[in-house]
Amino acid sequence: MAAQNFDTIVIGAGPGGYVAAIRAAQLGQKVAIVERENLGGICLNWGCIPTKALLRSAEVFHLMHRAAEFGLKADNLGYDLDAVVKRSRGVAKQLSSGVAHLMKKNKITVVMGSASIPAKGKVRVEGDKGTEDLTAKNIILATGARARELPGLEADGDLVWTYRHALNPPRMPKKLLVIGSGAIGIEFASFFNTLGADVTVVEVMDRVLPVEDAEISAFAKKAFVKQGLKIMEKAMVKQLDRAKGEVTAHIEVGGKLEKQKFDTVISAVGIVGNVEGLGLEELGVKIDRTHVITDEFCRTGVDGLYAIGDIAGAPWLAHKASHEGVMVAELIAGLHAHPVKPESIAGCTYCHPQVASVGYTEAKAKELGYKIKVGRFPFIGNGKAIAMGDAEGMVKVIFEEKTGELLGAHMVGAEVTEMIQGFVIGRQLETTEEDLMHTVFPHPTVSESMHEAVLAAYDRAIHI
Repeated sequence: MAAQNFDTIVIGAGPGGYVAAIRAAQLGQKVAIVERENLGGICLNWGCIPTKALLRSAEVFHLMHRAAEFGLKADNLGYDLDAVVKRSRGVAKQLSSGVAHLMKKNKITVVMGSASIPAKGKVRVEGDKGTEDLTAKNIILATGARARELPGLEADGDLVWTYRHALNPPRMPKKLLVIGSGAIGIEFASFFNTLGADVTVVEVMDRVLPVEDAEISAFAKKAFVKQGLKIMEKAMVKQLDRAKGEVTAHIEVGGKLEKQKFDTVISAVGIVGNVEGLGLEELGVKIDRTHVITDEFCRTGVDGLYAIGDIAGAPWLAHKASHEGVMVAELIAGLHAHPVKPESIAGCTYCHPQVASVGYTEAKAKELGYKIKVGRFPFIGNGKAIAMGDAEGMVKVIFEEKTGELLGAHMVGAEVTEMIQGFVIGRQLETTEEDLMHTVFPHPTVSESMHEAVLAAYDRAIHI
């Protein structure tokens, strides 16, 4: 069978790949996309989306327990874990079908199967129908990443889970150990804790949510502990002894080794890029610790081969992948493309309370030699947060002293994942403290705390 020819072939149909394919098609290219599992990738099917659906159920359950505070009555509270999971799978399915519709609408050829690149400009797909050969001048790698597995701590789907097992749990854990307190670990810890599991989180770094500003981490930790989470920092799980229905974890903390028993373990210790089996080394692609090395325009150094999203390294975020996909499609079409700046990409964690940030932490800004002004505002001074019964939170902003450049913004509390975009836009438009001070924020909204934090950096806050 003769090879099918395209202008651009995208390998991987996650939020990087499918967006790149759509943008390339919009720009008049003949596009094929290869996917070995589900359209929408991990994000839509086993990541961002279904976890948010689960966390929403936990949030509603948490609020039901607080009914009396709001003058409401709710008795005999309970949940059906299967129904909670079924709802989250339904949400994922709806969005995955939506991607299939978008592929059809944009006349993108979808090829299901595992891809390899036997030579420059060639893609071989092994699928249910046998082998298909495709050719294109441009190939975009968007193969994503999977859970990192540490030796001895490998998942078995029964006692030890990855995020995949946790999204479709075979049972409700009673005593749960979560290894790793990044976004994935803390979100699952938050979910199962709210549903009544006894949860312990072990973090190798000196604080939970280690990529966040230290002050925000400390605030979040206090809230987690208040909710009953047990948190062990500067700790490491050395081994897991598996027996019938239980796991004994050997945890090294403060130079001592202690043993604790759990019925379930979730390993959330990072990710590794899906670089195997593609034939990348043979093509001359440079790989460093499972990630493809690229320049700021996602070029791999091999003519016509680009890498976007998780496979191209941190930050491992869906929205970064999507923007890189658009940028590469525009670059291929000869448009003036702008590189994606990692420090302008917001990070959001949907635990309770939520955490969101963009730009530099206070420590990083100082390390880079900036003279800074820092402003903070607590939600307890915000009318809307108090009315919502969610006054646990704060906004922290960091400005460059001389120019008033917004270097970073960090938030913890109710709906901060929806508010962070205000500061993201501010940074994109190169806003200064003066612009933000002169912006009229609507009242009553939680977003007013963003305004007050800016004012606080210059000793002008009104409500504290």
